[in-house]
Formats: sequence, structure tokens, C-alpha cells
Amino acid sequence: MKEGDRRELLEKAREALEFSYAPYSGLRVGAALLANGLTFLGANYECASYGLSICAERSAILNANVSGATDVEAVAVVSDKGPITPCGACRQLIYEASMRCGRDIEVIFESDEGIRVRKISELLPEAFSEV
Repeated sequence: MKEGDRRELLEKAREALEFSYAPYSGLRVGAALLANGLTFLGANYECASYGLSICAERSAILNANVSGATDVEAVAVVSDKGPITPCGACRQLIYEASMRCGRDIEVIFESDEGIRVRKISELLPEAFSEV
């Protein structure tokens, strides 16, 4: 994926922050996922029964899936509190999506040094898998 495309995906993730609902943690997270050439947004959505909450990355993957887009190329994630990377549960779901599409998905995020890109296999080595 080209640098400009990564920046654009991060910008889309920032736009998704508008849809975040985070009254408990106060941490708003947005994600943008590129699948089948289309961009799908996701935002975290919290619930008083915290285990029922959903992260932005998982929201974006599910959004793509119900649209029939399963060939995931990349996912970008941002927060309103500074740099963030996917949590362990999101990493596992991104890994499963990579197994499904046969591609080592790029995870794009920001750091104090600028844009960072890691393959999901780097972020979740020795992932849980039946394969």
C-alpha cells in the first residue's frame, strides 16, 4: 500500500471518531478498513455491561463482512487521546480476517515518530488458530 493511501485511510479513521460512543472510558476510537477496494468505517461503542462493548477495529471488520467485502488489505486505527494500536481481541480478529483472505493485513497507526505500519503477523506472533 502506498504512503498516500495509508494517510487517506488514517483520515477516514479520524472521520469515524464522530460515531464513537465512549461514555465510560472516555476513549474514542475510530477505524477504517480497506477491503475489496472499498473503505469501511468502524467506531467503538461502549455499554454499561462492559463485555458487550465493541472496539472500532472489530466494528469495521464486521461492517465490511456484512457488505460481502472479505478481501481485507489494511486497517487504520486512531483515537482522540493520541497514538493507539489494536487491543489483543482486535488483533486476533484481524488475524482471522487475514487467514480468511490469505493476506498478511497491514495495520496502520500513528506514533510520536509518524505513521507506523505493521503486518498483523508482527503484532500477533503465534496467534491462536485451528490451522
